[in-house]
Amino acid sequence: MYIPVGAPCNICESDEIFATITRINPDGTGREIVARGVRNTVGFTWHPVTGQLWFTDNGRDMMGDDLPPCELNVAPREGLHFGYPYCHGGSIKDPEFGHKRSCREFVPPVQNLGPHVAPLGLKFYTGTMFPDEYRNQIFIAEHGSWNRSKKIGYRVTLVRIDDRNRSLGYEVFASGWLDDATQKVWGRPVDVLVMPDGSLLVSDDHANVIYRISYRP
Repeated sequence: MYIPVGAPCNICESDEIFATITRINPDGTGREIVARGVRNTVGFTWHPVTGQLWFTDNGRDMMGDDLPPCELNVAPREGLHFGYPYCHGGSIKDPEFGHKRSCREFVPPVQNLGPHVAPLGLKFYTGTMFPDEYRNQIFIAEHGSWNRSKKIGYRVTLVRIDDRNRSLGYEVFASGWLDDATQKVWGRPVDVLVMPDGSLLVSDDHANVIYRISYRP
């Protein structure tokens, strides 16, 4: 069983168990840390071919509207460190703790996401309904910002990757839950799920509904 343990603060150094992804046996024994330096991952999944662990990470607050980015990461092996609280987005030193470590010590994100978009659930598309270009690509539910002067997120995005875990692009797949002009929000995506027929479910904890996205040639 894999369990994320978020940081107990916006930004701080803390006990080893915090800001990690952990693993335990079903009976509660054998707890171990799989990944470190992960501020707050709400969604993680495994690549359908390689079996590698992929996860989103919510960046810290109070560095302004546009910093730092949230992240999409991959852990090809256990024991890696992904930067928090010293480094964000692969190259941005934290103003409070960045002087203690070099960003070169940590694993950079596969893709920097929007700042404060609050990425939650993610899934690789394994269905056959959508065109082949979506196969084994990553859908991410972005819950949306809470303290940015202009709201961002509130959408489902797509990150395309190659067979070497490199990002080929980060794009909006489904939007409309945020009216950019009025800043009115009527939906906040939380998670995505690929159904047996290949359609995509999106949960929304603001409108309290589940949407189904399907494709017809």
